[in-house]
Amino acid sequence: MTQEKRIDEKRLGDLFTKLAQIDSESRDEARIAKELETILTGMGARVVFDDAAHKVGGNCGNLLAKFKGTVDADPIFLSGHMDTVVPGRGVKVAFKDGIFTSEGPTILGSDDKSALAIIIEVLQVIQENNLPCPPVELVFTVCEEIGLEGAKQLDISLMDARFGYILDSTDTEGIVTRAPAANKITAKVYGRAAHAGAAPENGVSAIYAASKAIAQLTLGRIDEVTTCNFGVISGGMATNIVPEYVEVNGEARSHNVDTLEKITAGIVATFEETCAALRANGDDAPRVEMVVEEDFPNTNIPEDHIAITLARKASANLGRPLESKTIGGGADANIFFGKGIVAGVLGTGMTDVHTVNESIALQDMVNTAELVLEILSVYAGENS
Repeated sequence: MTQEKRIDEKRLGDLFTKLAQIDSESRDEARIAKELETILTGMGARVVFDDAAHKVGGNCGNLLAKFKGTVDADPIFLSGHMDTVVPGRGVKVAFKDGIFTSEGPTILGSDDKSALAIIIEVLQVIQENNLPCPPVELVFTVCEEIGLEGAKQLDISLMDARFGYILDSTDTEGIVTRAPAANKITAKVYGRAAHAGAAPENGVSAIYAASKAIAQLTLGRIDEVTTCNFGVISGGMATNIVPEYVEVNGEARSHNVDTLEKITAGIVATFEETCAALRANGDDAPRVEMVVEEDFPNTNIPEDHIAITLARKASANLGRPLESKTIGGGADANIFFGKGIVAGVLGTGMTDVHTVNESIALQDMVNTAELVLEILSVYAGENS
């Protein structure tokens, strides 16, 4: 389908710059949310916020906006997250040779403000050219960067759409269809304190017990679709005190849910059996309390799902490839999938995210905007 109007590159770049320079580290998204609300309301959308703010300990809930559309079709949603990682305060955007970077010692914020700017630009092009459009719902989440917390607390009763796209990846010629499930695993190991020099035999080292358990685990790459890592350990008080408590935090991820549960159960059993083997007759130390929480469910979108076939058709119309991608990380899409909402993840071209070297090319943003515009155009045409 031929697009009647090209993306306005300057307007897109200007909006991205404006949004990137609004502070919005996780739990502090209120200012950018207010700016987005003003823009979207001015475009005729109905904007609401859910009650996620107090659940995540932030100053703003998830933003949801609805555009009625001009054709009778099931609604489609577009999404990105409003928060950034640190250091994200006082961002100053530089633009040179078609590339956006940060001028100072901060991240740029293309993750994920490029998505917000692209989505708004697409809808502006549709409106100013009176293009056919299905009902569109926007979901701009909070606290994605600190564990997908906004999406986890999203009030989906405010949504009508059951499929759509999240713009939160790098590859502009790919769509993420598969991502792993993950469990958070915490081992709380209790020993007994004693003076390490005067009476070490009276103590039971929690750190020793935890270390002995960890040494028996297989960590890193378990198989092609499974990983495991323990990344944080805290405990002890001083070098001359036998440590009575240590906490170890880790995770396991897998595209195979059965494998994930098997790996998780094995970790729990290893800590419990290790502590039991170290206990002397009648002693209650060391002992361990294991806490396992689902971090996010997996994503597995069939190739024949409308979210995939629609995106492929739109990409083909533009003469571009669009490959299905399998990734090892989690995104809001995982949480949406667990709530019964299918979200393909599209890239915007962001690079070196979560670092002060982050950058994004304006042309990549334009390419993604063209793809999203064509997706909406194709979907509208199929339902007109």
